[in-house]
Amino acid sequence: MKQQWSLFSLLGSLALPAWAAGGHTNFIVINLDDVGYGDFSCNGAYGYQTPAIDRMAAEGMRFTHFLAVQPISGASRAGLLTGCYPNRIGFSGAPGPGSDYGIHPEEMTLGELLKQKGYRTAAYGKWHLGDARTFLPLQNGFDEYYGLPYSNDMWPFHPQQGESFNFPDLPTLEGNEAIGYNTDQSRFTTDYTMRTLRFIRENREQPFFVYLAHTMAHVPLAVSDAFKGKSEQGLFGDVMMELDWSVGEIWKTLRELGLEEQTLIILTSDNGPWANYGNHAGSAGGLREAKATTFDGGNRIPCIMYWKGTIQAGTTCNRLASNIDIFPTLSELSGAPLPARTIDGVSLVPLIQREPQANPRESFVYYYHKNDLEAVTDGLFKLVFPHRYVTYGAYAPGKDGQPGKLENTDLRKAELYDLRRDPGERYDVSTLHPGVVVRLTEIAERMREELGDDLTRRKGSGRREAGRATD
Repeated sequence: MKQQWSLFSLLGSLALPAWAAGGHTNFIVINLDDVGYGDFSCNGAYGYQTPAIDRMAAEGMRFTHFLAVQPISGASRAGLLTGCYPNRIGFSGAPGPGSDYGIHPEEMTLGELLKQKGYRTAAYGKWHLGDARTFLPLQNGFDEYYGLPYSNDMWPFHPQQGESFNFPDLPTLEGNEAIGYNTDQSRFTTDYTMRTLRFIRENREQPFFVYLAHTMAHVPLAVSDAFKGKSEQGLFGDVMMELDWSVGEIWKTLRELGLEEQTLIILTSDNGPWANYGNHAGSAGGLREAKATTFDGGNRIPCIMYWKGTIQAGTTCNRLASNIDIFPTLSELSGAPLPARTIDGVSLVPLIQREPQANPRESFVYYYHKNDLEAVTDGLFKLVFPHRYVTYGAYAPGKDGQPGKLENTDLRKAELYDLRRDPGERYDVSTLHPGVVVRLTEIAERMREELGDDLTRRKGSGRREAGRATD
């Protein structure tokens, strides 16, 4: 080992990535909304192309078993930005206008993590961690913010307004202040992109972090005139083409500024597609069910990482990983210390570096709702516990922005799925692998002891209380 380090010293720091040689690495996390596993053309989408995203996959690393921590927008984003299972930090669901809870002030976000190392930070797009002032980005580690405080369908034009909802006008925020209401949503993808490009240019001489959380492809779908009618897939395809344009513009700007080797880009989604919106929804790529369920159509999401000179081009990672792992990954790469509080994520640096036999995440538990433990996986097998869930197959899906009818159903007994042979989770193989059932059950029991499980009427002591609005 001493001889190896001696060789590195002889080669000099130029032989090492910037982060390993003591330089800084910039980070751009692009979080799409309701984009499913099958919605990039490199993952099988048809009727439109995503050439910039496909090129990023070809020149970077594509993850095939990357999971949203929960299959719902707010909770997923809370997990991504804190590295925690949302129930650990008292966060659940998708908070709407005037919500009395949000990101707890004692939790450290990615913005706050990186500011410890002098990063300039910006958040553009959908926030969804509470709309009270104390919960907004500027109070939680970000120097700039522009976007929507929650989902873009939480406005007076919801197709079920007056029937199931009574939403107020939807604010567009600049920093902490509303600068407009019910804004034309066809402008947002362009707005967020141009602000990201400006921020990169203005901060190219110092470390920066951009959290770009696109509003699309969440309903109501909207696209600029430049992409309207361009897709064979209709409005959804148009939207995906514009999101691809956004990724391409960011990538092109990094190349022009000579920042490609100094910047890690992570492209992912918050959860699977909202399938009951039919032709305005994406594709789970053959996985079971969709958003708002803990079958993999809800949790398994696309993820591509690109970092020229550090991530080997054209690589595929089939190891288990989650969006809660982004937090500790950026911690390790930046040298920013993790908070003293418990973090559930694990660093993916060994996977990025393609260390032989690296497998930093050995298991993942599928919590949903407030604190229901519905499934557990080791990446090869998945044990699903009895629970009630929304199924998308009972009725015809909606069309042209109108939702289809949904039905609740019950999984009446625990089932084990072999994800290698059955990624669609259709065949129970629990009788064939009793030892696997025991092992995965033991993992679940350890998490129940730590965090509790409302599904089995057990109460845990590990959860921290949700934040409360103070102003």
